[in-house]
Amino acid sequence: MSVNTTPSRIEPANRAEGSHVPGGPAAPSDAMSAARESLEDYTLRFAPRSYRQWGPGVVATSALGGIAYLADFSIGASIGMAHGTVNAILGILVAAVIIFTTGFPLAYYAARYNIDLDLITRGSGFGYYGSVVTNIIFATFTFIFFALEGAIMAQGLYLGLGIPLWAGYAISTIMVIPLVIYGMRTLTKLQVWTTPLWLVLMVVPMVYLVATHPESVSSFLEYQGESGDGRPSFAAVMLAAGVCLSLMAQIAEQIDYLRFMPPKTAANARSWWGAVILAGPGWVIFGAVKQITGLFIAVYLLAGLDPLASANADQPVHQFLGVYREMMPAWLAMVLAVVLVVISQIKINVTNAYSGSLAWTNSFTRITKHYPGRMVFVLVNLGIALVLMEANMFDFLNTVLGFYANCAMAWIVTVASDIAINKYLLKISPKVPEFRRGMLYAVNPVGFVSMLVSAGISIAIFFGAFGPTVQPFSPIFAVGIALVLPPVLAVATRGRYYLRRTDDGIDLPMLDADGNPAADRLTCHVTGLEFERPDMLASAVPGPDGDRQYISSLALATDKTGRYVLPEQR
Repeated sequence: MSVNTTPSRIEPANRAEGSHVPGGPAAPSDAMSAARESLEDYTLRFAPRSYRQWGPGVVATSALGGIAYLADFSIGASIGMAHGTVNAILGILVAAVIIFTTGFPLAYYAARYNIDLDLITRGSGFGYYGSVVTNIIFATFTFIFFALEGAIMAQGLYLGLGIPLWAGYAISTIMVIPLVIYGMRTLTKLQVWTTPLWLVLMVVPMVYLVATHPESVSSFLEYQGESGDGRPSFAAVMLAAGVCLSLMAQIAEQIDYLRFMPPKTAANARSWWGAVILAGPGWVIFGAVKQITGLFIAVYLLAGLDPLASANADQPVHQFLGVYREMMPAWLAMVLAVVLVVISQIKINVTNAYSGSLAWTNSFTRITKHYPGRMVFVLVNLGIALVLMEANMFDFLNTVLGFYANCAMAWIVTVASDIAINKYLLKISPKVPEFRRGMLYAVNPVGFVSMLVSAGISIAIFFGAFGPTVQPFSPIFAVGIALVLPPVLAVATRGRYYLRRTDDGIDLPMLDADGNPAADRLTCHVTGLEFERPDMLASAVPGPDGDRQYISSLALATDKTGRYVLPEQR
């Protein structure tokens, strides 16, 4: 029986993604539900060109809106109060360099190939099921930081309006649900519209404080910390850096926006690269500035303001309230402090809720082959965050973040190492990322084992398993092991476990002339919907006349029988 290799249906590139094909076969409910892009926002798949209508500037602004969180001010203040200004700043800078360096290849791949970090991770040494564990790591990041930001908002509501903390936690959780339902379209508008006011409320008090109290700068630089000995210490720097490195997984949230970047062309290359660098790894520049600023304000409060304010110098709402009171009447200072906290919390927590729902949905659907809908996991993520808030996680912030940092570093650095070294230097790992079921092995030991070893050893060090002398240096071990082990394992396995197949059965190029994902459309024979070329592959089930049929990665992800999966290529 001959097999026709000509695509069964190729549609013009301007036809709406996910539109019905007249007379197409009935679609399974799971795949159809996941295809409702207005609600699901391409949860499990490549973001098609037809949907990516924003310019680089809009995407970058939206992505940077997600770093409006106030936790940076608290992190900077807490590590500075523990280790002194010099050690805190050095730790912040060390973490920033590591985060920027490892975040760059991930941001580039997301923007260039329009896939999220889970899809990147699959083809960067982890395998189709191996990346499930990294999704759980990322989901943990989103509810930890949702809880942290929600707690900060609750503090603001309590201080300004007298709302009990338990009620404030609930308000901060519930209010983001309507905003996160509709995905990228709504989030883009929210981030763009609120950014100007947020910047004014954030920057003006800092400028005022430095201009009217220049002596605060010298007090800040001389601050010794709780130990009274703020001299440079490598151990203290590493402890401070370890807390800051817990934010490494923030690049995954930046990528959830960057995957909607427009195609890179000669005409937009400069703005495209600027947006990718600024909104990708560049987020950490803003984060480092906020951390240092948080410590600066804390030192100012400790130097002689209201005892109540100085007692809460590591809490952002008290930090800004203390500075605002220097500028204006107390009632107005309170209003602006609460407004800043609420805006910041909304800007970051819609992103936390959105990104967390993507991570949980990806993992659950891949394991169970059932798609319950992204909104289910929005509620799951928010429920976990609310429990953490009610448990008052703010009181043990440094311990939580220090522990989590080891897991985040092991994951992110492993993926970055595979891209930079295995793909580009050694050329063992496939350069074009692969994420589709059937094309990848279930687990690739290159990334999966590297991450587990890195995380396991660094966590053991963090909890003192190798003695107190080594304990502060768990971040160094996490980064070092995750950087070196992937190329070692890639060479040892000769790249055997990256691709289960090299041919997806479609005689159309995956990329266009500019190296962007191609916009040609094919019909999925299972759902009857049209999808762009990078989202498709040949089905193992031929048509009624023996002709070749095509199936979307979306339908394949929810196929419980596995009968559509192409056989392993020998």
